[in-house]
Amino acid sequence: MNLWLPCRARVPVAPLPAVLAALLCADCGAPAPAGRSVLNTNALRAYVERFNANDEELYVQHVPNAEALGFLEANIPLFECPDRQVEETYYFRWWTFRKHVKETADGFVITEFLPSVSWAGKENTISCPAGHHFYEGRWLRDDRLLNDYSVFWFRKGASPRSYSFWAADAYWARYLVTLDREWLIDLLPDLVENYKGWEASRLDKNGLFWQIDDRDGMEVSVGGSGYRATINSYMYGDAVAIAKIAELAGKKELAEEYRSKAARIRQLVLSKLWNDGAQFFQTRKREGEAQVDVRELHGYAPWYFNLPEARHAVAWKQLTDPKGFHAPFGPTTAEQRHPDFKVSYQGHACQWNGPSWPFATAQTLTAAANLLNNYQQDALSVRDYFTALKSYASSHYRKKEDGTVVSWIDENLNPFTGEWLARTILAADPKGQQYKERGKDYNHSTYCDLVISGLVGLRPQPDDVVVVNPLVPAGEWDWFCLDRVKYHNRLLTILWDKTGKKYGRGAGLRVLADGTEIAHSDELGRISGRLP
Repeated sequence: MNLWLPCRARVPVAPLPAVLAALLCADCGAPAPAGRSVLNTNALRAYVERFNANDEELYVQHVPNAEALGFLEANIPLFECPDRQVEETYYFRWWTFRKHVKETADGFVITEFLPSVSWAGKENTISCPAGHHFYEGRWLRDDRLLNDYSVFWFRKGASPRSYSFWAADAYWARYLVTLDREWLIDLLPDLVENYKGWEASRLDKNGLFWQIDDRDGMEVSVGGSGYRATINSYMYGDAVAIAKIAELAGKKELAEEYRSKAARIRQLVLSKLWNDGAQFFQTRKREGEAQVDVRELHGYAPWYFNLPEARHAVAWKQLTDPKGFHAPFGPTTAEQRHPDFKVSYQGHACQWNGPSWPFATAQTLTAAANLLNNYQQDALSVRDYFTALKSYASSHYRKKEDGTVVSWIDENLNPFTGEWLARTILAADPKGQQYKERGKDYNHSTYCDLVISGLVGLRPQPDDVVVVNPLVPAGEWDWFCLDRVKYHNRLLTILWDKTGKKYGRGAGLRVLADGTEIAHSDELGRISGRLP
């Protein structure tokens, strides 16, 4: 059933959506010539060849390295820009994402670890990064992968509440790209039951949700467990999403019920978790409801769901403050001025008291893009976002013992040196040898979605208006292009060409749908157009 392999291997046997069939050879199902596309696959091919050559392929799932190019050609948007690290990391992260596509008796799932780890659930799945999986994977052209994965969480014996998981919000985010109403409405009862399950296990009488830091995937945190900005923001985001899905389904009473739940959580997050003195969202302990005295990176989670008010934007000054979270290889998970901040090579390999974690970095950058798109504020600039994304891209490397530098993603980093911290700790511990290269190609964060919806600025909408707001500072790049983006069953191209000479389409920022221009601006900034 794979649709990405050449004639001699396999061919599609089911009808394909027109937008996908346009990219495949009518005779064999292999990738077809570019046609109306602006970019070709030459760069992708070169990257994949290098990634494959540098890789020790330890754990093979549905798409082995030998078939990676065909899968990616048929499934991902193409991207190019003048910054080699940003571009290379974009293709590297798609190359690693396809490693985690696993075909099971229950359909396709997406894994976090490639080796089977003891704390995972059915089919080695873990709910902690699943929200990231849906935000990242929503740009893949083959809808079957995430359709199966979404059903798996609630109908196939999975464990969706073993860790915090913003499921309804993630499903809604994917809907904004696919506009598949039938799929989303069918899952509404499951999302409601999941929400009720969280209320039964994690909601206290004061109206706030609590969570163990480890169950947030953030063990050994400075602030510890309690009423955390994470779980309360996730539940707010899910309540808002369920209300929207209920509206789609014509269930007005259910929609109103969940709008009320969202409003209640929002009021409590703003009144109970915001610390006026620290100018930050901080955890409260369940015992006595005392507020902790540390700023932690997860305090930006409310902006992931557009929960805060404009006045709260002052918190973002900490992202660029070297005494706050700023570090060369990604933001630290706790503020550096705090006495309990540390980057330790002793003890537990997964500590959230200082190291940089791609999970939190990705969440923070999604939140930052929301801030820059949806709020009037002066605490964070487009250049700040651009710098943070470049820093994140620069962390995706490892120097091997022979001195060769290769693209790499793992669990957590020393934020000052870029060394993959958990990997070093586990290598020095005999017990850490249980899983060879446990964190290699770790699928616990997003990157490609940050490029698409943040940097290039495609802001998914529930209607036929295409909104693009690139977060590239004026004068920084003379050109970039995102091509073959499956969106609302069309193929979009977004390109910026300062002089008009790079792509030959004229100077400026342009958006094309199926090859037809729908928006243009001479300057780099927010534009919109309607799909034909």
